[in-house]
Amino acid sequence: MSGEQLAENWARLSSWEMLAVALAITYLLLAVRQNRWCWVAAFVSTAIFTALFWNVELLMQSALNVYYMGMAVYGWWQWGRGGNGELPVQRWRWQGHALALALVLGATVISGHLLSLHTQAAWPYLDSFITWGAVVTTFMVARKVLENWAWWMLINALAVFLFIERGMLLTAGLHLSYLVISVFGWIGWYRDYHKLAAQPSGR
Repeated sequence: MSGEQLAENWARLSSWEMLAVALAITYLLLAVRQNRWCWVAAFVSTAIFTALFWNVELLMQSALNVYYMGMAVYGWWQWGRGGNGELPVQRWRWQGHALALALVLGATVISGHLLSLHTQAAWPYLDSFITWGAVVTTFMVARKVLENWAWWMLINALAVFLFIERGMLLTAGLHLSYLVISVFGWIGWYRDYHKLAAQPSGR
């Protein structure tokens, strides 16, 4: 995409994208603090993004945001199920992450191939990898798995490139901010995980 096209896309930037970005940042900041209301911000933000991504032919990203809407409901419910009304931070063993990665790669190959054959989707394999990676990682967030932050760092780095190429500059900036916030998310959740593990009662 040329610089002229990027400038045109920036000029056409909609207030809907601005609102979706603001709510998405609100979601992530609240998630870092393990505030259950993050899922309300997530639901509204992803509803808007569902339509926006469809309009720029990122079909997998649009479908992903439909999934996000469902996970926002699940996350709200799940985060209220722990002891004293709060779900504790947990960790997955390496086998769990290896299985998750294998599933993501397998799904990426299948959906990327189908999109290449039957649609005009942009960057079908990259779009698919980001999508399926986000599917797994969002589930980790809902279950408060510490390593979700490491997964998000990789996914968001790839997403920055994809959205810049599609001219969605605010959305690209959003995912760049996600990279920074994810570092603080890891630190905060890691601290809480080990604080709970050090308690005499154990886990």
